[in-house]
Amino acid sequence: MNAGNEQSVRIVEVGARDGLQNEELTLPPSIRVQLLEKLASAGLRTIEAGAFVSPRWVPQMAGSDEVFKALPAHSDVTWTALVPNVQGLEAALATGCREVAVFAAASEAFSQKNINCSIAESLLRFQQVMVRARDAGVRVRGYVSCVMGCPFTGHVKPEAVAAVSASLYGMGCYEISLGDTIGTGTPAATKALIEACSKVIPVSAMAGHFHDTYGMAIANIYAALETGVRVFDSSVAGLGGCPYSPGATGNVATEDVLYLLDGLALNHGVDLEALIDTGEFINAQLGRETASRVARALLAKRRRKS
Repeated sequence: MNAGNEQSVRIVEVGARDGLQNEELTLPPSIRVQLLEKLASAGLRTIEAGAFVSPRWVPQMAGSDEVFKALPAHSDVTWTALVPNVQGLEAALATGCREVAVFAAASEAFSQKNINCSIAESLLRFQQVMVRARDAGVRVRGYVSCVMGCPFTGHVKPEAVAAVSASLYGMGCYEISLGDTIGTGTPAATKALIEACSKVIPVSAMAGHFHDTYGMAIANIYAALETGVRVFDSSVAGLGGCPYSPGATGNVATEDVLYLLDGLALNHGVDLEALIDTGEFINAQLGRETASRVARALLAKRRRKS
């Protein structure tokens, strides 16, 4: 592949937020803190730790204030939180959170289902968040959902994604995470998406967020790497999905992404074996099997050696 001159990739670990929010079992804050500490110990440096949203809508994220207050201070780890509005931002700030994310959609139908407002209305809300965050010295990341397909209306045009991305970037989001929420994307569609978005925001400000519903997440990450994207969201053990996206499976497993990056000699700074152990910890808490093919293979290899 043509990796360009940039040989480092940053992983944004979303398992403790985007992952856990779609698991049936709601874990107590103490277990979530243990998970987050293990993720940091494995070498991850940007980690979603919770969401300041209504527990009526996402009960799995209840107690995020307790989680943030219990997290150890790491000079080189950024604990981030999802916030839907200024009220959520204020709750995050009260815990000492120093980076937040806002979430828009490229599909009107999904925006209504997910956050009960139109795309335009959501962007107006986020402008208020940006002003308050700027005053507080807090960085803001932007998510765009349904970048290659909507569960309610089907295909989403790259130009629609580019328009929302440009709005978020223009109002001050330092990075835009492009989310294939239902996992229907292909490598060709990924490249077309990034090409469209690159006309309005720099590739260096883009991140890929791929779900693996159709088994295309790793292929899409490879395609995005070829276009110059160097930031990817992933979830330990493939936790998660989206409660508003019927039938969508989890995020791409962080273990699988690391294996790809290792094979391409791209630096990421994460200990794969330690991350597999972390996946085993959280899977045991949830009573589930790992969704990571790499973890399954390496765990089987361990068993054969023992």
